Amino acid sequence: MSRRIELIVVDDHPIFRQGLVNVIETNERYKVTGEANTIAEALSLVEAHPPNLLLVDVSLHHENGLELVKTIHTTKPQIYQLVISMYDEIIYASKALQAGARGYVMKQEATETLMSAIETVLNGKIYLSDAMQERLIDSYASWDNKKPEVDLLTQLSVREMQVFRMIGQGFGVSEIAELLNLSGKTINAYRDNIRQKLSISDAGSLRKFAIKWIQSEFVKKH
Repeated sequence: MSRRIELIVVDDHPIFRQGLVNVIETNERYKVTGEANTIAEALSLVEAHPPNLLLVDVSLHHENGLELVKTIHTTKPQIYQLVISMYDEIIYASKALQAGARGYVMKQEATETLMSAIETVLNGKIYLSDAMQERLIDSYASWDNKKPEVDLLTQLSVREMQVFRMIGQGFGVSEIAELLNLSGKTINAYRDNIRQKLSISDAGSLRKFAIKWIQSEFVKKH
């Protein structure tokens, strides 16, 4: 029997992580050799026993999983990486590829899609969903003589994008601070960074822009 393909799963939600392991190991060719919920744990596992494939979530507690992807891509480029996340692929798929990942899958996708993505990446190819490709085309086609909105939003960090979404959902600074377990001062700093990156002059205009973006995303999905 040929040697099994080894994978490490990096996700900070234990229930989802265990479910992912169970799904992966339904294929007898695959073996999950390690699980991690922080960047430090993942790096330790990779150093001790490098896998064939690393599956990484974007959000790891207060850490950015894409930083892990960048580090592994730089230090051990022979390891394939696939990002699996709840965050919108239209924003984060391109970030993941730029960091060194070979594909991006949203957590709500069917099991068959996940397994197909793993197989594609292990075969040395890039995996992006058909919907992602269509949405990228639509996003660029809808902006005449302007910098595409998707380009602007890709400048935001994972945490900034999280704050931006919550602003668009109608949450105030104090509510966002409480939900993210951060100070109001920190949220204001994130909001100022977002305004600067998106070239928006004031908090009111940022709120309107964020609400409009959230509404447009809802329309796309329905």
